[in-house]
Amino acid sequence: MQRYSAHQLAGYLKSHTPRLIDVREPWEFDICQIENSELLPMGRVPSSLQLFHESAEYVIICHHGIRSMQVINFLTHHGIHNTINLDGGVDAWAREIDLSMPVY
Repeated sequence: MQRYSAHQLAGYLKSHTPRLIDVREPWEFDICQIENSELLPMGRVPSSLQLFHESAEYVIICHHGIRSMQVINFLTHHGIHNTINLDGGVDAWAREIDLSMPVY
Protein backbone atom coordinates (compact mmCIF):
# COMPACT_ATOMS: atom_id res chain seq x y z
CA MET A 1 0.00 0.00 0.00
CA GLN A 2 1.17 3.43 -0.91
CA ARG A 3 -0.22 6.78 0.12
CA TYR A 4 -0.33 9.61 -2.40
CA SER A 5 -1.31 13.22 -1.95
CA ALA A 6 -3.65 14.68 -4.55
CA HIS A 7 -0.67 16.27 -6.35
CA GLN A 8 1.29 13.02 -6.32
CA LEU A 9 -1.67 11.10 -7.72
CA ALA A 10 -2.34 13.68 -10.42
CA GLY A 11 1.26 13.34 -11.57
CA TYR A 12 1.15 9.57 -11.36
CA LEU A 13 -2.01 9.36 -13.47
CA LYS A 14 -0.26 11.17 -16.32
CA SER A 15 1.82 8.05 -17.03
CA HIS A 16 -0.04 5.20 -15.29
CA THR A 17 -3.55 3.75 -15.59
CA PRO A 18 -4.55 2.10 -12.30
CA ARG A 19 -8.20 1.32 -11.64
CA LEU A 20 -9.74 4.13 -9.62
CA ILE A 21 -12.19 2.65 -7.11
CA ASP A 22 -14.38 5.11 -5.23
CA VAL A 23 -15.77 3.54 -2.06
CA ARG A 24 -18.13 6.37 -1.09
CA GLU A 25 -21.90 6.09 -1.20
CA PRO A 26 -23.82 6.71 -4.45
CA TRP A 27 -25.18 10.06 -3.24
CA GLU A 28 -21.60 11.23 -2.61
CA PHE A 29 -20.42 9.99 -5.99
CA ASP A 30 -23.30 11.91 -7.60
CA ILE A 31 -21.96 15.16 -6.12
CA CYS A 32 -18.44 14.76 -7.44
CA GLN A 33 -15.99 12.17 -8.66
CA ILE A 34 -12.54 11.89 -10.14
CA GLU A 35 -12.63 11.22 -13.86
CA ASN A 36 -12.59 7.51 -14.77
CA SER A 37 -13.33 6.39 -11.22
CA GLU A 38 -15.66 3.45 -10.59
CA LEU A 39 -18.18 3.47 -7.76
CA LEU A 40 -18.01 0.50 -5.39
CA PRO A 41 -19.45 1.52 -2.02
CA MET A 42 -17.41 0.34 0.95
CA GLY A 43 -20.19 -1.95 2.17
CA ARG A 44 -20.18 -3.85 -1.13
CA VAL A 45 -16.42 -4.48 -1.23
CA PRO A 46 -16.50 -7.81 0.70
CA SER A 47 -19.11 -9.31 -1.64
CA SER A 48 -17.22 -7.93 -4.68
CA LEU A 49 -13.79 -9.26 -3.80
CA GLN A 50 -13.74 -11.33 -7.00
CA LEU A 51 -13.52 -8.05 -8.96
CA PHE A 52 -10.03 -7.43 -7.59
CA HIS A 53 -6.97 -9.17 -9.01
CA GLU A 54 -3.56 -9.51 -7.39
CA SER A 55 -1.72 -8.24 -10.47
CA ALA A 56 -3.80 -5.11 -11.02
CA GLU A 57 -3.11 -1.72 -9.46
CA TYR A 58 -5.85 0.13 -7.60
CA VAL A 59 -6.29 3.65 -6.30
CA ILE A 60 -8.88 3.55 -3.53
CA ILE A 61 -10.77 6.82 -3.05
CA CYS A 62 -13.24 8.16 -0.51
CA HIS A 63 -14.18 11.57 0.88
CA HIS A 64 -11.17 12.22 3.14
CA GLY A 65 -9.05 9.05 2.96
CA ILE A 66 -10.32 7.20 6.05
CA ARG A 67 -12.78 4.74 4.48
CA SER A 68 -10.37 4.09 1.64
CA MET A 69 -7.67 3.14 4.15
CA GLN A 70 -10.07 0.69 5.80
CA VAL A 71 -10.85 -0.86 2.40
CA ILE A 72 -7.14 -1.12 1.62
CA ASN A 73 -6.57 -2.93 4.93
CA PHE A 74 -9.36 -5.36 4.01
CA LEU A 75 -7.95 -5.90 0.50
CA THR A 76 -4.43 -6.43 1.87
CA HIS A 77 -5.77 -9.06 4.25
CA HIS A 78 -7.22 -10.84 1.21
CA GLY A 79 -4.02 -10.74 -0.85
CA ILE A 80 -4.52 -7.53 -2.84
CA HIS A 81 -1.36 -5.52 -2.19
CA ASN A 82 -0.93 -3.19 -5.17
CA THR A 83 -3.01 -0.35 -3.76
CA ILE A 84 -2.72 3.40 -3.41
CA ASN A 85 -4.69 5.46 -0.90
CA LEU A 86 -5.57 9.00 -1.95
CA ASP A 87 -4.74 10.93 1.21
CA GLY A 88 -7.38 13.58 1.76
CA GLY A 89 -9.74 11.86 -0.70
CA VAL A 90 -11.88 13.68 -3.23
CA ASP A 91 -11.97 16.64 -0.88
CA ALA A 92 -8.22 17.18 -1.35
CA TRP A 93 -8.56 16.51 -5.09
CA ALA A 94 -11.26 19.20 -5.38
CA ARG A 95 -9.31 21.73 -3.33
CA GLU A 96 -5.90 21.13 -4.94
CA ILE A 97 -6.32 19.63 -8.43
CA ASP A 98 -9.81 20.19 -9.88
CA LEU A 99 -10.97 23.48 -8.44
CA SER A 100 -14.22 23.23 -10.43
CA MET A 101 -15.22 20.08 -8.55
CA PRO A 102 -17.95 20.59 -5.94
CA VAL A 103 -17.00 20.04 -2.29
CA TYR A 104 -19.30 18.83 0.45
